[in-house]
Amino acid sequence: MNEPEEQSEAESTLPEFDSIVEEHSDFVYNVAFRMMGNAEDAEDVAQEAFISAYRARHRFRGDSKVTTWLYRITTNAALMRLRKEKRGRSLTQTGLDDMDIPSWGETPEGLAVTSELGEKIREGIAMLQPDLRAAVVMRDVSGLSNTEAADSLGITVSSLKSRLHRGRILLRKHMSDYMESSRG
Repeated sequence: MNEPEEQSEAESTLPEFDSIVEEHSDFVYNVAFRMMGNAEDAEDVAQEAFISAYRARHRFRGDSKVTTWLYRITTNAALMRLRKEKRGRSLTQTGLDDMDIPSWGETPEGLAVTSELGEKIREGIAMLQPDLRAAVVMRDVSGLSNTEAADSLGITVSSLKSRLHRGRILLRKHMSDYMESSRG
């Protein structure tokens, strides 16, 4: 008997679920792709995210935007999948003590984004630990604010900033050889 009440409550807060899927499927897929780094895994994560969202639709209270809610669900689905797989190498040590990390200042070369540079950046993001990857993707790739990204991850803004800082340092380390060779 309680179930119909929950459904009517969800229907008053959340638009028809079919329309949410239709309207936000590209958004969810793009988030999943940025987290997973390949199309097949991104499709699986997007599907898992929508299944989770459907199951949790009655808990959506309207306190945040639908996109923020979906972002969090999608990120969580991707993180769960990444933890299960624990695949590939992972960038974990900064190595700042023994490495001069070049600045990505506003040189003409630095401003010219090439497909090769984009591929190197995607490669570096894919190698980050899942929690660092989520922070970098949300802030630097998707352009969410610190507050939105922290809310989506269920962490404090200071924790987000810490993860973002570590992730950016590791990406710079990953990119340093490429940047040095492109300046020559």
